[in-house]
Amino acid sequence: MKEIIVSENEQDKRFDRFLKGYLKEASGGFIYKMLRKKNITLNDKKADGTEKLKKGDVIKIFFTDETLDKFRGADAQGCDIRPEADAYKKIGELHVIYEDDNIILVDKPAGVLSQKSQKRDVSLNEWLIGYLLNKGDITAESLETYRPSICNRLDRNTSGIVICAKSLSGARTMNALIKGRNVGKYYLTIVKGHIDKDFSLKGFLSKDEKKNKVKVLKEDPKDPDYSYIETQFHVIRYNPENDLTKLEVKLITGKPHQIRAHLSSIGHPIVGDIKYGASAVKGINYQLLHSYRLVFPKGLDKPFDILSGKEFTAKEPKEFEIFE
Repeated sequence: MKEIIVSENEQDKRFDRFLKGYLKEASGGFIYKMLRKKNITLNDKKADGTEKLKKGDVIKIFFTDETLDKFRGADAQGCDIRPEADAYKKIGELHVIYEDDNIILVDKPAGVLSQKSQKRDVSLNEWLIGYLLNKGDITAESLETYRPSICNRLDRNTSGIVICAKSLSGARTMNALIKGRNVGKYYLTIVKGHIDKDFSLKGFLSKDEKKNKVKVLKEDPKDPDYSYIETQFHVIRYNPENDLTKLEVKLITGKPHQIRAHLSSIGHPIVGDIKYGASAVKGINYQLLHSYRLVFPKGLDKPFDILSGKEFTAKEPKEFEIFE
């Protein structure tokens, strides 16, 4: 018999949906049959699967170990936390800007992947779980039903603030805010050439997945492969000695490589961004782009009201000293 205590991360899930996720290899018909026969119970009572789970509820699954392993599939061996522990050691300590019970804001260095692109990759997602395991905030067992993850991605060589969800509630709330464009996301960058006034750019972007490169058009091509993009730019200062301009960038939309491609399209590529037409400067051969400021909207509901109207910043990397 397997006993599961419902945590906050399973709270408000429909019981049948939880079971379908937990018993991945079982059919829906089989699960409902087991509920009818009381081989699966909720708080020691017969359930039909439509119940909403609450924190502290007790789920009991009266299967033999062999049957449970069969219907859990790959998860039957338990959660192997070695990749996450290794990622935490390999990447090392990162600056945690803010943390509560639901989210973490992490300052990601350039060179670290946000998410894996290949199985052997080490990314911030694995680091996050390793970090929480090391703190004792989660356990290998809790990872069987919910895995903390990042909510917004930055390119490998773009540094700065990444929003991470510790809880399911945190993931749902942050993802909704990001999707609704309700979180102000500001970047710092350094570009080639002289820009003397603030401006905004609009256009249409399409990504070539094989080349991992995007194309930007000014006019709508009426092609479903293209998405509308909009970016705002504020001039911080121009340095005539090295012909570089430092900009603050605000994302209105958030598409892959949006800032990089938009600036390249007007002849002001980001310093070091070889992919989009720049050249290496003083050994820097990647884009000097830093997600430095995050602003949450006012009026958030509990428990996220502690973030209402709050602003968080990440110190610019030392590579930005190239501007001075």
